[in-house]
Amino acid sequence: MAVSVQKLTAAVEHIPEVRMYGRVTAVLGMLVECTGLQRAVSIGGRCSLAGRGNRRVPCEVVGFRDERALLMPFESLDGVGLGCQVLVEGIEPVVFPDHSWLGRVVNAFGEPTDGKGPLTPGNIGYPLRNTPPAAHARQRIGGKLDLGVRALNTFLTCCRGQRMGIFSGSGIGKSILISMLARYTASDVAVVGLIGERGREVQEFIEDDLGPEGLARSVVVVATSDESALMRRQAAYLTMTIAEYFRDSDQHVLCLMDSVTRFATAQREIGLSAGEPPTSKGYTPTVFAELPKLLERAGPGSGQGTITGLFTVLVEGDDHNEPISDAVRATVDGHIVLDRAIAERGRYPAINVLRSISRIMPQCNAARENRFPLLSTTVTCVASRPGTLAATRF
Repeated sequence: MAVSVQKLTAAVEHIPEVRMYGRVTAVLGMLVECTGLQRAVSIGGRCSLAGRGNRRVPCEVVGFRDERALLMPFESLDGVGLGCQVLVEGIEPVVFPDHSWLGRVVNAFGEPTDGKGPLTPGNIGYPLRNTPPAAHARQRIGGKLDLGVRALNTFLTCCRGQRMGIFSGSGIGKSILISMLARYTASDVAVVGLIGERGREVQEFIEDDLGPEGLARSVVVVATSDESALMRRQAAYLTMTIAEYFRDSDQHVLCLMDSVTRFATAQREIGLSAGEPPTSKGYTPTVFAELPKLLERAGPGSGQGTITGLFTVLVEGDDHNEPISDAVRATVDGHIVLDRAIAERGRYPAINVLRSISRIMPQCNAARENRFPLLSTTVTCVASRPGTLAATRF
């Protein structure tokens, strides 16, 4: 009873005292201009459009122009026209995670999509766009983490709280490696964010790659490629928010995100619609401002919990120096490079050990482990679990 009263009190406190309304003045592509809200909203604020047939379309404020607010919708704008009412929500976007979410699949709003009934909300609200712990308050990187793949454990040793990027072109086995990590990594909880994923592959990943045992200790956040840019971006934020909840519960969390590139692409769409100037390869300045904010949320916390982040980067045209790859590589604590030439020889996971690096590895290994012999022959790397084999020639 006390918990129910606490939740009810928290919900009542978020109800605004005054309801503010505006009107739609223009619709340009996926951008909606409205007037009458100049002093009632700010960047990142939430509104809803009242379309025909009593349909509500949730939106986010992405900019201002000539005393008009610029909104982007989370859903289709069907039924929205000039003069439609714009309602200011006045509620900070927060989510209420709970341990009962383990084994569930949710969308970018934190709503269940697996047909298993409603989710039980937690007692504490976590902002979607949370800030990472202060640098001086964070714990140091923890001990070694068994990723379940011997090629990684041996040559690219990862520690609890480390952040690693998985860089790969299309069709080299990035998703296969992610599924191996999700199933075999030794962690308390796994939070998997499928950002801009093909709709066909979602169910295959959950049933075949993750499996019942992997899903039982995981929360999967899904935003497919056909959803709006705001939904894809928010799915990435929600993935980190859920991981932070379990980290604050003093648990060791494995956070997998596939992929950061689609998050950057979504942010580029939002920035270009709001009128930002395109820079390198059409990416807007906010893309390079948002990437570190997202990636820095992973890592050790101020308590005993940690978030070990493994983020995939889809390298365009196999160019590992393109802007997003450079930005991610400069932020994370190491990178795993998947090589097309190795994949074409039928060797999976196609890890190019010589082009990959773990910046934490020398600190967590003993001196004798860091003294590698000269590798001039073929080294066969067998995964820690049966059924996966990889061989790389140096």
